[in-house]
This record gives sequence, C-alpha cells and structure tokens, in this order.
Amino acid sequence: MAKRVIIEQAVKDGGKVTRGVRRSVSVNQVESPLGWLHRHGHLDRRQFDAGEQLRADWERANLSPCVTMRWDPAPGSSAQGSGQKLERTEMQAIAKARFDDALQSAGTGLSDILWRIVCAGEGMRDAETALGWPARAGKLVLKMALDRVADYYRIR
Repeated sequence: MAKRVIIEQAVKDGGKVTRGVRRSVSVNQVESPLGWLHRHGHLDRRQFDAGEQLRADWERANLSPCVTMRWDPAPGSSAQGSGQKLERTEMQAIAKARFDDALQSAGTGLSDILWRIVCAGEGMRDAETALGWPARAGKLVLKMALDRVADYYRIR
C-alpha cells in the first residue's frame, strides 16, 4: 500500500535557518515493520508518526549504508540555485543532532529497539531475539520509546 508523504526541508535565508521547502514522496508502508504494526492496530497514529520522523532524520543524516558516488550538481553550476539552501553536510549535521537528541529522549535501553525496528527495518521477532528479550516484550517497549520520541518531536 503506497502513501504520499510531504517532507519539509530546511533552507538558509540570510544566515537564518527556516523551514519551508516541501516535496511529496511515495512511501510503501508494507515494507516497513513500523507500518505493519500501525496497520494492524499495534501502534497509534502518534507513535507511527514519531517513528517515521525518527526514520526520516536517520535517512537525512545519511547514517545508513550508501553508495560512494554523489550525484549532486558540480560546485558553481547553475543547478545549485541562489546559494540559500543549506549545504548537504549542514543538513546532515542538523538531522544527526535531531536523531541523537530523539534517541536520548527515549532513554537508555529504549534506543536499541527504536534503531532496530524504525531505522534498520528489522522485524519484531528478530529484534527481540537479537536483544535477548522474551517474545512479545518488544512491542510494549517500542510503544513506550515511540511515545517519548513523539514528545521530543512535539507530535500530538
């Protein structure tokens, strides 16, 4: 099941960082363990949105494995625009700081399940096994962690 999502990117306006550039992307919720948990009623909308925001920051920070080739326009090309957009490394640093702060707000011991389910895309059974937890413990811990992350991102 594909869903259209609006992503907001930060831009620099005279040295001040603001939000405002929006684009729409398709997200296949079937591929995400978080989407599966939400669709089957195990997570409420607030928890799902918090997980998606955490995953988005993880991806913006470029923390996942990636190819070594960069397809950005060459420096000085006209495709770069007026220069008001943040540089790629600045956007990554901002997203990394948000990601780290969100994990820290979840608390010690809860960040492991967040990373495994939300960022690495592991299934609940695999995450529970890797963490040495009993079956069905991961869902409860994940819900508590997502509630804390939702508070950090101020999701209502």
